Amino acid sequence: MLEIGIIRDQKERVLSGLKKKNASPEMLEMPDRIIARDDERKSTQTSLDNLLSRINKLSDEIGSLFKAGKAAEANAMKSEVAALKEEAKTLEVSLRAIRDDLDEMIIQLPNMPHESVPPGVGAEDNEVFKPWGGPMPELGASALPHWELAEKYNLISFKDGVMLTGSGFPVYKNKGARLQRALIGYFLDRAVEAGYTEIQPPLMVNRETARATGQLPDKEGQMYYIEKDDFYMIPTAEVPLTNLYRDTILQQSDFPVMLTGYTPCFRREAGSYGADVKGLNRLHQFDKVEIVRLEHPDRSYDSLMEMVAHVERLLADLELPYRILRLCGGDMSFNSALTFDFETYSAAQGRWLEVSSVSNFETFQSNRMKLRYRDEDGKTRLAHTLNGSALALARIVATLLENHQTPEGIKIPVALRPYTGFELIN
Repeated sequence: MLEIGIIRDQKERVLSGLKKKNASPEMLEMPDRIIARDDERKSTQTSLDNLLSRINKLSDEIGSLFKAGKAAEANAMKSEVAALKEEAKTLEVSLRAIRDDLDEMIIQLPNMPHESVPPGVGAEDNEVFKPWGGPMPELGASALPHWELAEKYNLISFKDGVMLTGSGFPVYKNKGARLQRALIGYFLDRAVEAGYTEIQPPLMVNRETARATGQLPDKEGQMYYIEKDDFYMIPTAEVPLTNLYRDTILQQSDFPVMLTGYTPCFRREAGSYGADVKGLNRLHQFDKVEIVRLEHPDRSYDSLMEMVAHVERLLADLELPYRILRLCGGDMSFNSALTFDFETYSAAQGRWLEVSSVSNFETFQSNRMKLRYRDEDGKTRLAHTLNGSALALARIVATLLENHQTPEGIKIPVALRPYTGFELIN
């Protein structure tokens, strides 16, 4: 959530950021509406403060009058105070309504993009931050896409998933299940070695938790909702991990806070069709290891690049061709100030598949969740939050199967073999 001071004092920057994120005309009118409503809040607050000050002054005078034996004057003044207190109650109700309305307006604004974010409408306008420098895999005419490899080697059953739940819920079997478990363990171990604290969070969160990290109201239609309990299935471990520090004041010595966690992730992924949803390309439930950092604002962009380097090492160790994109304004998430996407090349499909997003949210999430730190002068300031996929397994499994297929079977990358217990799927 943007700070009201930024909206008021840097309105032109906010409007420029909204335009870079391709905001609607209605959204571009929102800063002026917010400022006008905040003016109303200030005016109402001033009236209430003046009224309370008047009540306090009269209350002191009433006490003095009673001591002086002037009960009649004191009782008359008590009637005036009672009337003023009723007026104050009305103003307090009005002020709460204005504040609630103001919060609802501000929460609709997306985060401002970092100055390095390129303009653009969609994925076609993303900037290749780091291209793949090696040769592309040459698989030959007999190469199979991962969904056929999964069937051939009895690794994944999409049919059983449809029977049990529906499309987008695959069943991993045999060496496919072991490969999945191996990747989770490998990613977690690398994160812990890098200094992240492992957390196993709940898979369901309440409304306040989903709202604090920006999933609500922006992604409500994409989340699975349990109406009876008012719980949401998590779309990513970022949500519970970051919220562990909601309503927290950190000391500067606490930075960086580094967390990692494995969870299944649940997303409706509405509006996806055709080749994009084939096999493991797009699922409603998938496994992911997440890394989260809470940082001092002066360090957050250095930390972002450290997280990018961490993900890059994972992909290199898995012997996968990858590239890094800097997302344009129109393709960024609602919450993000700057996002780098990682894509691995699916040789059998002849296309790039996204496997990680690494983002800096600056103060956007911390303002919602009141995550602060105390500076050198003892003042509380908002921390920066960052997160990244390290990594999302479904498409990693897809590209591992496709890129490492040989006539003898599917070779397991050397770094992963201690986790799988086997070198070849055949």
